[in-house]
Amino acid sequence: MRGMVKKLLCGGSKNFASSRTSALPEEGKVRVYVGTDKESQCKLEVEANLLNHPMFEDLLRLSEEEFGHSYEGALRIACDIDVFINLINLLKSTHHHNPSL
Repeated sequence: MRGMVKKLLCGGSKNFASSRTSALPEEGKVRVYVGTDKESQCKLEVEANLLNHPMFEDLLRLSEEEFGHSYEGALRIACDIDVFINLINLLKSTHHHNPSL
């Protein structure tokens, strides 16, 4: 079941370097590649305002150490997809309780 959910979230694509570039993300959202290596990366869109949260900033710093500064078209997040989705859900629930984030 978990594999099926991951496949649905990731659009069935396993390698984003070879996948077609789709339309721009919705206004207020940012496209990110999530995964610890290129073969397991998943392309997601997250609310741009979440990028300013301290936990997300820490994750970006760790990802910079893993992938460096260069990227193609989206941020790369070096994180297990399940951990990332849990973090985003936590940040969203926190944001709804405290919109100043």
